[in-house]
Amino acid sequence: MKALYYPAYSELILADLPMPAYQPNEVLVQVKACGICGSELETFKSKSLRRIPPLIMGHEFCGIIDSIGSDVNGFAKGDAVVSNSIVSCGRCASCREGKTNLCIQRQVFGMHRNGAFGMYVNVPATALINMPADVDPRHACITEPLANGVHLVKLTQHIDIKNVMIIGAGPIGLMAQQAFSALRKVKTIVADIREERIQVAKSIGATGVINPLKENVADAIKIITDGTALDLVIDAVGSPDTNKLALDMVKPGGVILIIGLYNNSKSLLSYDIVLSEKTVMGSYAATQQDMEVAFSLIATGKVDVSSWVHYYPLENSRQAFFDMMEAKDDHIKSVIVFD
Repeated sequence: MKALYYPAYSELILADLPMPAYQPNEVLVQVKACGICGSELETFKSKSLRRIPPLIMGHEFCGIIDSIGSDVNGFAKGDAVVSNSIVSCGRCASCREGKTNLCIQRQVFGMHRNGAFGMYVNVPATALINMPADVDPRHACITEPLANGVHLVKLTQHIDIKNVMIIGAGPIGLMAQQAFSALRKVKTIVADIREERIQVAKSIGATGVINPLKENVADAIKIITDGTALDLVIDAVGSPDTNKLALDMVKPGGVILIIGLYNNSKSLLSYDIVLSEKTVMGSYAATQQDMEVAFSLIATGKVDVSSWVHYYPLENSRQAFFDMMEAKDDHIKSVIVFD
């Protein structure tokens, strides 16, 4: 099969590779579309040990079941499916509590096992959800990143939220914006230093947008919210600067939720947290339940997962990767489409 292959650090090539084998509890999926994640770009650029070549990356995907392992029930050859990025063990304490994203033995496609930047990928059936055949695969493959946004909503469902600020209008920031808008019906304020990105956030429904390089963030928030303080700030970047901005902007007693992994920031100041009784939370990936909610939002057209996305055939997948990494103009998201 053909695949976008990561054979060694700093190398990315279109290669002919063997078809993947599959275990009795797995299916062989013919990939129809696969999104490129910012985490893949960052680990490639930094030669991170989180993704060690040789490897096929890719964890945001959907496709058609080509073959089925002998122990698989509930799926049939020809079924359209969407996959979670995480394979969980189903046995550990986290899995038993339904927190499959926190499985102590979790595997991530394109990290601990080969992913879906190739024509076929082997997938444990427990990671799959069924997909109606009439849903466009180019949209369905965005289920996993949108599920990250849905997971943010779930983590904060106990909080009375009127206004939420999202720092970073990259793919996960835009997913968070739309998840909170669709599921909590709250005002969403999106901040980014790239004008093209904040205009995309505005075009898909942000209540207000802020460019910190052009305006005072605190003053802009007061105008957008009519003086109401922020209950929740989501850092979808994860840098020292954005951590600090989130801490500065959230109200006393409010919550900061960090999902961005730009680097291993150590910038949060205990006095700023303790004296104002602010809460700092982390969010990682998504559960199968989050995936189902996210897919429903896509299938019913309640979120926009296409107007701001760029699509490439497999033959141009290397270009798709580097176009997204260079982030020229309004290029936020690349999706590889397989014929």
